[in-house]
Amino acid sequence: AAEVYPAIYWYAMMHLPTRSEVENLEGGLDFYQNMMRNNGCIGCHQLGQAATRTIPEAFRDMDSEAAWVRRVQSGQAGGQMIRQLAQQLAGIPFKYFADWTDRVAAGEVPAEPPPRPSGLERNIVATVRDWATEKTYLHDLTTTDRRNPTVNAYGKIYGSPELSTDYFPILDPMANTDTNFHAMPRDAGTPTTNDDPVVQPSPYWGDERIWDSQSNSHNPMIDQDGRVWYTARVRAPSNQADFCLEGSDHPSAQVFPATRNAGRHLAVLDPQTGDYTPIDTCFGTHHLHFDQDEDNTLWTSGGGNVVGWLNTRMYLETGDEAASQGWAPLIADANGNGQLDEWVGPDEALDPSMDRQIPGGYYAAMPSPVDDSVWGTIRTFPGAIVRMDPGDNPPATALSEVYNVPLPGYGPRGADIDLEGRVWVSLGSGHLGEFDRRKCTADLSGPEAAMGDHCPEGWTFHRYPGPGFPESPELSAESSYYSWVDQHNVTGLGDDVPMSTANLFDGVHALVDGEWVTMRIPYPLGFYSKGFEGRIDDPDAGWKGRGLWVPSGDRTPWLKEGGQGTRPLVVHFQARPDPLAH
Repeated sequence: AAEVYPAIYWYAMMHLPTRSEVENLEGGLDFYQNMMRNNGCIGCHQLGQAATRTIPEAFRDMDSEAAWVRRVQSGQAGGQMIRQLAQQLAGIPFKYFADWTDRVAAGEVPAEPPPRPSGLERNIVATVRDWATEKTYLHDLTTTDRRNPTVNAYGKIYGSPELSTDYFPILDPMANTDTNFHAMPRDAGTPTTNDDPVVQPSPYWGDERIWDSQSNSHNPMIDQDGRVWYTARVRAPSNQADFCLEGSDHPSAQVFPATRNAGRHLAVLDPQTGDYTPIDTCFGTHHLHFDQDEDNTLWTSGGGNVVGWLNTRMYLETGDEAASQGWAPLIADANGNGQLDEWVGPDEALDPSMDRQIPGGYYAAMPSPVDDSVWGTIRTFPGAIVRMDPGDNPPATALSEVYNVPLPGYGPRGADIDLEGRVWVSLGSGHLGEFDRRKCTADLSGPEAAMGDHCPEGWTFHRYPGPGFPESPELSAESSYYSWVDQHNVTGLGDDVPMSTANLFDGVHALVDGEWVTMRIPYPLGFYSKGFEGRIDDPDAGWKGRGLWVPSGDRTPWLKEGGQGTRPLVVHFQARPDPLAH
């Protein structure tokens, strides 16, 4: 029976190092756990399923610790993996990975079984489809306009395959067919991931460079008219346009010249014509979300020290990508005068006459439904969330507030905002963090606020389900990548229900009236997602007319049940009113 337990029950068998072993890591054991959860290893893979709790046959003649050192150097991502484990974590995890897989090989099983589905969990229906190819993976998908989830009802679903390919997948859930289109950057000389070397041969693909992408599309989003907008690469990062740079008359360049190379930009697909149009931006992009303003402003994360946006109404009317975009640095009102002034850098001492630049940049970007602000997560450690108020004339009027994550929380990653303006964030501490700015009692501007520790009372931590590591049972080992709020009851579980990717539970967690409801697919085991959306296909069709669409996002889809040759998945989760409902 233990073979079919969710991965977390196996992963939580792994021991943690002693505090003395990690004393030279800044952040100590908390930082170590953060990296062993969603801000490190489980930022790309599920760990604990059958493929990762065992050693591949090709490495079984090695000492177990050496086998792990060799294993994580496999393929085109080998350099990234070995750097995280050997450099950032000083090689400490290899000892504990080896001990873990040795104990599993000797027959040890999880100490506790998972509870059986109960309550609302017994009402969940999961429909599983596959798409794309066995050598590619998906980062995210889009099905509808988040602001109005009836857009594109029963329509096609569009995916972003990130580093793996420029053939962007399309799923037709009505015909049960999948196709793709070739998304080309504007500049033919844009670098490709196929240039990334295989550090060591893969036990699955040998020396083959299976990734080949110039566009490197991370996220898609559908607008009010059914167009699909992507964060995707347009050109080589170093080829910044002149209007981005110092000396330009662009309003954003006059406040903060974009000298930092933008590694990913924007693009838009018209499904009616098939036209795919790259859009150059001065700022980098990662995630994207539409605002509810008349300009249908598209806010983005991934800009490093700036937050970027595109006035899509202007762009569609004029085609002028320079005039339609803007960006602003994250500046806290440290002197408390309510306006943007000269600022000190994030590592400089405060000056009573100046403002302060907030360290880090947005990972998630969330336009607020209650005002004009745009929230984001900062993945520094222990991390923070930030509220940027663009003001009447951004960037010249843009000011930001920073709220650091207090213990026991740490390690923010993906986040979303509800209809009351509360932010819900996946944390590396094994919590869903909830932040309510209305609870703050201190001043929200001034020197103390500029440092971010002024509102711990705004935070509430909801422990994710599942066991913790033996030395840290109070913290779930769950490693959620992203959180999303069901603002429009697309699941039937209620309005404004916060949800998180259940990366070690093969599905999605929903926090319903303070209790966790886990939507899990039982087959194939090893399902892992980086994001999801909900769509209402027919508001009058009951539970059958609505649901969540969740793509698999593990960079190695061949590690799930079924193994090499299986393709990435799309899961449609729906909630019946009772287990026997037709």
